[in-house]
Amino acid sequence: MKLTLRASNLNVINMGVTSVKSAVRVLEVLAHFRNSQRPQSLREICQGLGYPQSSATVLLKNLTQLGYLSYDRGTRLYFPTLQVTALGDWISHALFGQGEVFEIMQDLHSATGETVSIALQNDVYVQYIRVIQSVHPLRFVTEEGSMRPLTQSATGWLLMAAHPDAEVERLVRRANIATESHSTRQPMELMMQRVADARQQGWATAENIPLIGGATICVNLPITAQGRAVVLGMGGTHERIAPKKAEYLALMQGLAAQLSKRVSRKS
Repeated sequence: MKLTLRASNLNVINMGVTSVKSAVRVLEVLAHFRNSQRPQSLREICQGLGYPQSSATVLLKNLTQLGYLSYDRGTRLYFPTLQVTALGDWISHALFGQGEVFEIMQDLHSATGETVSIALQNDVYVQYIRVIQSVHPLRFVTEEGSMRPLTQSATGWLLMAAHPDAEVERLVRRANIATESHSTRQPMELMMQRVADARQQGWATAENIPLIGGATICVNLPITAQGRAVVLGMGGTHERIAPKKAEYLALMQGLAAQLSKRVSRKS
């Protein structure tokens, strides 16, 4: 039996901008299917997203007419079409090339069984672009595409390390504003030290942040995506990660070095 801990704070809902309800709901429906990975009835979608049936009916019919959802009249179930995949299947290639990054992700996951992610900076947030979920019975789930303030993870500290100190100070201030809970906002002096350490080492680790009982290790990758730093991260429970921290860090640094050699051969 697996116990999955799904942190609600992984998805940033309130970013200080006005939402266009219809646009938000389209994306929420597609994310709902990504999470469930199975056909869904109107009732299930309404229950899962908290939508009134009347507006959900219109939305789903529109998406079906546009070709983004298929509808089976016999079972009364909806499911995304390949047209949804076509919207973004070019992005990974544009950001990361021929797939070497995803190969080292898979190598790390195969060796550890832990959650493995590729993350980029998106304004004052960490965004998890690609995630392979843990196979362990007790695990923390990080959803693909989810975001959290840069101050709230080791991955964020390492991403900020790519910037000069003046920019880091600005990012920390803005990330703290974006952090709803005052108790989890990070002191400037502490964050500047964490970022300085990450910059010097080329890696960062964290325990019990953002989740109590969790631990994270992350390393810089020798590539950029549209000029932005790319970070390889791995996370799991503290009791699993802590005893193997040095081993896992060496493994991740080795994989980053392999990627560097592959990139060099192609250039």
